[in-house]
Amino acid sequence: MCGINGFVDKSISIEFGVECLKSMAQTTSHRGPDDMSLFHKHDCYLAHNRLSIIDLSNAGNQPMHLGNLSIVFNGEIYNYKEIKTELLRKGYNFVSNSDTEVILVSYKEWGDECVKMFVGMWAFAIYNAATQNLFCSRDRFGIKPFYYIKEGSSFYFSSEVKALKKTRLFKSEINETQIRKAIQLGWIAHEEDTLYLNIRQLEPATNINFCNSIIEKSVYWHISDTKILHNSQTDIVEEFKDKIVNSLNLHIRSDVPLGATLSGGIDSSSIVSCIVNQNILPKIETFTIYYDEAGDIDERPFAKSVIEKYKDKIIPHFLKPTENEVATQFDKITFQNDFPLLGSSPISQYFIMKEISKYGIKVILSGQGADDYLGGYMHTYYRLYAQLISDLKLRKLYSEFNYHKKYQNLTTNSIFQIGMKSFASLLFSETNLLEKEFKYGLKNVFDEDSIKINSTLNSLNKFDQFHEGMLKFSSLPNLLHYEDRNSMAFSIESRVPLLDHRLVEFAFSLPMEYKIQNGYTKWILRQAMQDFLPEKVYSRKDKIGFVTPGEVKWLRNDLGHLLNTDFSLIPGIKKQKANQLKEQFLKGDNSNGKIIWRLANMQKWLKNL
Repeated sequence: MCGINGFVDKSISIEFGVECLKSMAQTTSHRGPDDMSLFHKHDCYLAHNRLSIIDLSNAGNQPMHLGNLSIVFNGEIYNYKEIKTELLRKGYNFVSNSDTEVILVSYKEWGDECVKMFVGMWAFAIYNAATQNLFCSRDRFGIKPFYYIKEGSSFYFSSEVKALKKTRLFKSEINETQIRKAIQLGWIAHEEDTLYLNIRQLEPATNINFCNSIIEKSVYWHISDTKILHNSQTDIVEEFKDKIVNSLNLHIRSDVPLGATLSGGIDSSSIVSCIVNQNILPKIETFTIYYDEAGDIDERPFAKSVIEKYKDKIIPHFLKPTENEVATQFDKITFQNDFPLLGSSPISQYFIMKEISKYGIKVILSGQGADDYLGGYMHTYYRLYAQLISDLKLRKLYSEFNYHKKYQNLTTNSIFQIGMKSFASLLFSETNLLEKEFKYGLKNVFDEDSIKINSTLNSLNKFDQFHEGMLKFSSLPNLLHYEDRNSMAFSIESRVPLLDHRLVEFAFSLPMEYKIQNGYTKWILRQAMQDFLPEKVYSRKDKIGFVTPGEVKWLRNDLGHLLNTDFSLIPGIKKQKANQLKEQFLKGDNSNGKIIWRLANMQKWLKNL
C-alpha cells in the first residue's frame, strides 16, 4: 500500500510541475516512507510514496515503466502470482517479483479489461506516452482512495484530499449539499461529490480514461442479483467456508510482518480463528482496544475467549488510550482523515493503528465488510421483516419475530413497533425510520423538507438491494475511508479479507435466510465458522464495532473544548436552534448528543479549512 499522486497539465512549466508534484508527494509521505520517486513525460507528472510489502528490493519501486507505459499504484493484487503465471505462458518476461509489474503487463496484454481479473484492492494510474492517455482505476468496493480535480484540459489526482490542496486547481469552496447530508446521515456521503465543490472521487468499480481533455468513465463490475441453485444447505455453508479460507490464504501474502485486529466480534474473531485453526499462519499477533470509562461496553471477554482457545498460536496485545491521549491526538486524527469525524469509532481505530506500529507490523487484517452484505446491523431486521411482509411469508415472519423478541429481550409491544416500522419501510423513505428523538433534533437544526436520507437508499426496499446500497453508498464506504486513513497515518497496510469480491458475489446469490435466520444475523458466517470460534463468540447477538466511551461522554470530558464555539460556519442550518440544542446539552440533556457531536466536528473542520 502506498500513496499516489499525479497530473496532466499543459499550461505549466516543467519547473512548476516538478515542484507541485514534489509538494503533493511530501504531503502523502506517511503513506509510503520507504521510497519517494517522481517522473514526468510530456505533460504528465507521476509521483509515488512506497510502503514496501511485496518484493522489498528496488525493483519494486514506482513509478514503474514498461515501454511507453508508466504506472503509480496503491494497494495489493492478491492473485498476482496466478496472473503472472498466465502471462509467463504468453511469453512475457518480468524483472521483479512485485504485483505492480503484473498490473502493468496485464494492462499491456488485456487493456482496460485487465482489472476484471484482479482479486484485491487498488487505485492506480497508467500513462501511455505513445497515446498520451491516462488510465485510472479503483477497486470494486473503493477500499483504496482516488480523488481528482478536472478543470479544462488539466487533471490532477491523489490518494488524499490534502495533497490536492497543494495544487493550483484547488478551490476551498464547500459543497453545502454534501455538508448537510453528512450531518444528517452521520457519515460522509461517498458519492462522486465530496465536501469540496471541485474535488471528486472516482467511484468504486470504475475506470477513467483521460485523453485530449476528455474524461471517459466506465463501470467494470456489478453485484449480480442472480440466485444460484445450490445442492443443499450443508454444501452452501461448506462452500462459503472454503471461500473464506481461500481469501485468507491470498490476503496473508506479504514479505513483511502481519497481524490482525481482534475486537471479539464475529468478523475479526472469524479471521483470527480461521487463520490459526487452518494453519494458514503458524502464529499471529492480535490487537484489542478497551476503555475504563466505556462502562459495560467491553469486548475483552470475547477477544480473550478466542485467545484462550488458540493460546499457543496467538500473541495478544491490549491497549487502553488515556483520557489525555484522546484530547491531545484529536486534531491530528481529524487532519489525517481529511474530513470531520462524524462518529467516535475512528478515534479508537486510530489508536489501534498507532499501537500496532510500535511492534513493526506493516500489514494488518481487519474484519470490515461482512456486516454490510450479511445483515450484520440491527436495523437490517426492518428490511428482513419488510421483505417477508411483501412476500406474504407470514409464518416465517412470526417465527423471526419470536426469535428477535427472545434474543434481544424485547417486549411484545417493542416487536409490534418493529413490525410497523418494517411495514413503513415499504411505503416511506428512510427518514421515517429515524428514532423519534433523533428526528426531533434534526427538525430543530434543519428545515424539515431538507431532511433527506440518501435518495438512492430510499428506493432500495428489497432486502438484497438495500445491502447493495450499504456496500456502495453508505456504511461500507465510510468505514473504508477511516480504515485507510487511520492505518496509513502510521504506514500500515490494512487488508479486508471478508471483502473478497468472490465472497460477496456468492453471498448475494443466496436467499436472504442465509443472512438472518432464527434471530441470528450473519447466519452463514456463523455456520461456516462454528467449528473455529469459541461458543461465547459464535452465539453473540449484539453488535458493537470499535469500542469507545461514546460521543456524549467525550464531549462532557476530554473533548469538551469542541463546544467552546457556536455553529456559525455551518451552512444550511438554523443556527439559533442549533446553538440552543448545544446549551441544552451543556445543561445535562443528552438526547441530542449525536447531533451536537456532528455539528461540533463539522464546525471545527470548516474553521480549519
